[in-house]
Amino acid sequence: MTTIEQLKWPDTGLLPAIAQDARTGTVLTLAWQNRDALQATIDTGYVHYWSRSRQELWKKGETSGHVQRVLDIRLDCDLDAVLMAVEPSGPACHTGAESCFFNERAGDSWQSGATNPWPLADILARLSAVIDERTTSTAGKSYVKSLLDNPATAAAKVQEEAAELVAAAANEPDQNVASEAADAIFHILVLARTRGVDWSRICEVLESRFGVGGHDEKASRSNDRMAKDDSV
Repeated sequence: MTTIEQLKWPDTGLLPAIAQDARTGTVLTLAWQNRDALQATIDTGYVHYWSRSRQELWKKGETSGHVQRVLDIRLDCDLDAVLMAVEPSGPACHTGAESCFFNERAGDSWQSGATNPWPLADILARLSAVIDERTTSTAGKSYVKSLLDNPATAAAKVQEEAAELVAAAANEPDQNVASEAADAIFHILVLARTRGVDWSRICEVLESRFGVGGHDEKASRSNDRMAKDDSV
């Protein structure tokens, strides 16, 4: 097991520390950690850094409240860089941006662009957030709200979109397949939300199936159903 002292600490005593949103994959911050900051992060479960300007240890979000709860910590192959998978409670950047990496290249210069780089990495999170926002809307103004208020209609839309996806996959152009798949995924998320199931729970189930053979996983689900039937 590698201890903190076994890391490749440079003469400065500081290692680059990257915070990445565990749910979306968005790179939030690149800062610095010394031994005390890394140890405090491990001990408390919340990200701590070393401020080079103030020359002091600080807890991320201690003033703003935008703390970052640590879910996992990894080291690179050379043991001289830290990657932390975190659950942020607010913006990572002092500017109020979700990520510190929002300056985009524009020709030969750089300019402030999207606050969330590489949005494809968290498209499901953004879509889920929109669905959650629609819960406070009215059915007359929001299509999503009309489905949330009527789970039977939401279920019927999933069946309809799934059938259209199957038809597109059979003999339509690739773009149609992508479009129908997007429609199906969207309506699946809405239907799941009618039961209070967030997209992150779906992702957790998918994550748990990595490394498990498809036939084994299906057999396990069948056994669980039979056990449930026997207990009734």
